[in-house]
Amino acid sequence: MSSVEGILYTVVARNKAVLAEYNATSTQYSQVVKTILERIPPNNSKLSYAYDRNLYHYISENGVVFLCVAKEKFGRRIPFTFLHEIKSQFFSRFPSVEELDTLPKNTILSFSEILSREMTHYSRDLSADPIRQVQGEISQVKDIMVQNIERVLERGDRIDSLVDKTNNLNTAAFAFRKRSTALKRKLWWKNQKLMAMLISSIIV
Repeated sequence: MSSVEGILYTVVARNKAVLAEYNATSTQYSQVVKTILERIPPNNSKLSYAYDRNLYHYISENGVVFLCVAKEKFGRRIPFTFLHEIKSQFFSRFPSVEELDTLPKNTILSFSEILSREMTHYSRDLSADPIRQVQGEISQVKDIMVQNIERVLERGDRIDSLVDKTNNLNTAAFAFRKRSTALKRKLWWKNQKLMAMLISSIIV
């Protein structure tokens, strides 16, 4: 079991092939990462998987996948902020995705140094920021779904079906909010009528 806190591992991949990676622990994550990479749809997406008390978060954009592993207790806000940061730096350094295949391998591998530096920075930010971490958890629930990877392996669930489930949840949540608002309005008018009747009886 790793004693490292914060973000444990990160990788940048394209076409299921690793372009750059950094591992802050002695634990091997390659098998789980390989399984996730094989299931990522071609369109832009982001998702989290849970496995062995760790969360595997990824952002896929323009065919490039940015993935990191963090302890489950660290939640999702800071890992995804970290992924957005390395995504921004990667595309700033390599703006043409098509040219990635023609670049010398060492050129892209050198990005591992940036992964290491940013992992350290965001892991420290996490341990020093428990309140903002909790606040971030609330906002991330709306667009990040955690799926247990063991269940995915056993049942062969596809990412698109998981997205459909998320959309259904969002639709149900919207309907609930709409009903709640209507009920609040109805109760407010009822209270106003009762107050008016009470005032009228006092005046009489």
